[in-house]
Amino acid sequence: MTDAAGGEGAATEPKTWGRWFGRPGRSLTRRLIWLASIWIVIALALTGWVLTSQYQESILRRLGNFLNQTIDEVVLATSASPTGISVAEIKDSQALRPLSGKYWAVAELDGKGGVRTLVRSPSLAGEDLAVPEDLSGRLREAFGQTISYNATGPIDRPLRIAASLKTLPGRDRPLVFMAGVDRTTIDVDTRQFSTFTWSALLILGLGLIIAVFLQVQIGLRPLYALRNEISDVRKGKAARVAGSYPVEISPLAQQVNRLLDHNQETVERQRTHVGNLAHALKTPLSVMLAEAGTQSGPLPDLVRKQTEIMKGQVDHHLRRARAAARAHVLGERTPIAEVLDELAVMLERVFETKGVEIDWRAPDELGFRGERQDLQEILGNLMENACKWSKRRVRISAGPTGLGQMVVVVEDDGPGLPEGQREAALQRGMRMDETTPGSGLGLSIVVELTRAYGGRITLGDSDMGGLKAMLELPAAEA
Repeated sequence: MTDAAGGEGAATEPKTWGRWFGRPGRSLTRRLIWLASIWIVIALALTGWVLTSQYQESILRRLGNFLNQTIDEVVLATSASPTGISVAEIKDSQALRPLSGKYWAVAELDGKGGVRTLVRSPSLAGEDLAVPEDLSGRLREAFGQTISYNATGPIDRPLRIAASLKTLPGRDRPLVFMAGVDRTTIDVDTRQFSTFTWSALLILGLGLIIAVFLQVQIGLRPLYALRNEISDVRKGKAARVAGSYPVEISPLAQQVNRLLDHNQETVERQRTHVGNLAHALKTPLSVMLAEAGTQSGPLPDLVRKQTEIMKGQVDHHLRRARAAARAHVLGERTPIAEVLDELAVMLERVFETKGVEIDWRAPDELGFRGERQDLQEILGNLMENACKWSKRRVRISAGPTGLGQMVVVVEDDGPGLPEGQREAALQRGMRMDETTPGSGLGLSIVVELTRAYGGRITLGDSDMGGLKAMLELPAAEA
């Protein structure tokens, strides 16, 4: 049960990562940038919170020291007598100026949970400092200590107020000494500091994310180069990975080259086996045909006929084995235009007495994903048959289909082929021989090699009046 649960959790983990991080598993670049960016955002957010909090705490601490100092001055200036309390003049211009922003007061607990002001600074202009409902209880619990709180003062300005419960000689009941200061300027400074800090951290974060992006792009550049080289090998533009790479990636490039070498060795070994098998079978068959050809009678004729069938089957399967081996080799790319040009020139010379004109069109960048010899054999048979059966004109056009395939269309202005015979002409190993001069269509080789490469051939009517053969083959990437 534990293993099953662990396996299930492991299977669902990539989906969770993909849901939260935009499927980074599909891109190493995206994963590195996402992880670094998230860490940068978290680190800078914590840094901003710590800086602003510490700055605010520092401001409040300095403000508390200032208020405590004011309370101490008021305590020293206060005296108690049987008739009441009095506060000597405190030479502080700010505390003497009405509504200046610096205030003090001396009060007493009224026994009902409230505070009653006895003496106030001239700056209060007859008003009282705001007192929270629970101040009386808090002062009793923290007797002799200072309690600070925020409140709204005269003319609705924000205040920072400190209060402390103390006793004086000559008075049994303790007094509440209070001091307050306008914190408008302090709040503005705090907001400015926070704005500056967060703006600076935002700029720093964006700069770090851009730096991470550039670092990842530059750091992964060797991987991109290796990817491009492997792509060139697959497209047939290169035979091996030849670039120089860092020590972390160099073993990967070496393994790719070893894989290519192994693939090539395997294909060469298969070709050698096919060649040896062809030689081992064709020689005895040729001897049997030669011996049967020197004699007459039912038995030699039967032997000759069956031997020819055997030879045809051997050629057929050897050809398919050779093409199948080549079809999966990486790096094979044959330009269509070059092969068509060579075949057109050669066939126009062969059929010079007939005056055959071959008009071919193919993009220069179009390539066949396979060996040149196989493409020459496929197109050569189609073009030769078209020249044989044409009156004078043969037209060939080639182009990509956009699906990793290409189409080659071979047409002529000859008599064509009846629809009822086309299916038979495309049967495996079938040859359509006619009584007219020539060896006929001879499509068996074309069908075998085309199927070996995963393609197909279809026959139809050409607008030139003759036969149209449409060939679909794998295309190499440009």
